[in-house]
Amino acid sequence: MSTADDGAGGGSTDRPAADRSPLAQDSDRIGPGHRVDTATLPPEQRIAPTRTEGLARTASRLFGGPLGRHAVVGRHWFWSPLRVGLLLAVLALALGWGLKAPCIQQYVDDQGVAQLDWSGNRQYVAMCYSDIVPLYSAEHLDIGAFPYRDSWVEDEGTDQEQVRYMEYPVITGMFQWLNAELTRAWLGVAETGLVPTALPVAVYFTITSLWLAAGWLVTVWAVTLLARRRPWDAALVAISPLVLVHAFTNFDTIATAFATAGMLAWARRRPVLAGVLIGLGAAAKLYPLFLLGPLLILCLRAGRLVPWLRAAGAAVATWTAVNLPIAVLYPDGWREFYRLNSERIADPDSIYNVISRFTGWAGFDGPLEPGQTPVVLNTVTAVLFLLGCLGIAFVGLTAARRPRVAQLAFLVVAVFLLTNKVWSPQYSLWLVPLAVLALPRWRPLLAWMALDALVWVPRMFFYLGEDNKGLPVEWFLGTVVLRDLAVIMLCVLVLRDVYRPEGDRVRSSGEDDPAGGVLDGAPDVVRWNLTRRAEPMITEPSSTAGSASTDSPPSGVR
Repeated sequence: MSTADDGAGGGSTDRPAADRSPLAQDSDRIGPGHRVDTATLPPEQRIAPTRTEGLARTASRLFGGPLGRHAVVGRHWFWSPLRVGLLLAVLALALGWGLKAPCIQQYVDDQGVAQLDWSGNRQYVAMCYSDIVPLYSAEHLDIGAFPYRDSWVEDEGTDQEQVRYMEYPVITGMFQWLNAELTRAWLGVAETGLVPTALPVAVYFTITSLWLAAGWLVTVWAVTLLARRRPWDAALVAISPLVLVHAFTNFDTIATAFATAGMLAWARRRPVLAGVLIGLGAAAKLYPLFLLGPLLILCLRAGRLVPWLRAAGAAVATWTAVNLPIAVLYPDGWREFYRLNSERIADPDSIYNVISRFTGWAGFDGPLEPGQTPVVLNTVTAVLFLLGCLGIAFVGLTAARRPRVAQLAFLVVAVFLLTNKVWSPQYSLWLVPLAVLALPRWRPLLAWMALDALVWVPRMFFYLGEDNKGLPVEWFLGTVVLRDLAVIMLCVLVLRDVYRPEGDRVRSSGEDDPAGGVLDGAPDVVRWNLTRRAEPMITEPSSTAGSASTDSPPSGVR
């Protein structure tokens, strides 16, 4: 195999064309600013991981070795990269469900009643803990409570007595209620003997898991299409170790599905649809809303603000349409999510808690009473995130070549997680599709995913407690630091590709910005010069890339 086959852009331009890969030749022919049309892209122009990734090349030896120079691809009637990726995701999700299954085991008590078996701290020892299981009863879904309307008293009869409501954003809260209703319906049918029965919480967990699995399949589907020339990169999303551990830890795959589908709609020049999907994602978890920031910076630089305004307007309108009825009908319940987040102290796996534990620091607010708001901590985290976003905006406006959408989106979400006072373990799922699109390098991505997933082990044994033969907190916090350092390293690699785009494996394959939509192949209108004010650019559109309308989709893309 020639040297040109070992990297996406490894071939020297002075080598004879006959000695270079078809991809490298095509890259020279179309130029870096030309938009590649996926509908007409020949299969042989896909990036073959066994040619560009040492890890894939080594693993392929189990199946016959790397793809040959003259191999014929894209001829099978069924197995496409997308279908293979979805199959891998199904297998990974099935394994992930199996890892959580010990936490829905049951036993029969002395009265002959089946009970959930969490005896002996099974949820920690078996490392199967999932928020879905305890929330079924904690949110009173098991007795038919309607989210945001119905309340309950927590710690009743104590000094910490408090009225509580559903603690999740509207779409996530209603998603839990819908699954509880489906559970009730399933159990009703099970009484007739037509379907098998189990503990209500086990049925609830299984039904919820099916929807969450569908959310991750949508994520894999969207990433595959967004990757364009590199569809096999989506396999990293499908089989990520983080999926095995956290797909069913909480409800975050719903948000990743909306976020990546929104990015796909933007890539296909449907800004209003992109905004609707981002707004729905923000009504499930906050982070999809962060995608609008990078899009604003890049649209400003390319002079394409009208599509951004349409997307942002649609996102705000959608979020408002989802939230307004609940906010008007049940204002106290609707505010619960925001109240709890403002009163929440630094979580065990936040950098603030790590510093506090290892240094003895009492925190920005000092000792707090239960329910007291950490005002200074909230302010610090908000300011740090804002400063991080300003830094990313500076990168987006000053880089010699406009960054790709996925690169800035990954940086924004990573900065949020690193500076936030809460990094729940399943939040790492947010980064997976963005990281794969921003930095398609298999070795560092898999290393980070594996390390991040392994944080679950000391976390569970820390929760178990030293008195129950668990681990000291320092073991857990040490792995948290390693995870944070791994994410920071990914950010550094992304920034390196931004400032040295010739090393970006997406752009070295002849594309500009597969997720860019109206930005893909568009010329810069303004770029901020480090020594002068913003100045107009004289860059002309390359070939047909800059002539596409901002309102109509490219030919062949549906």
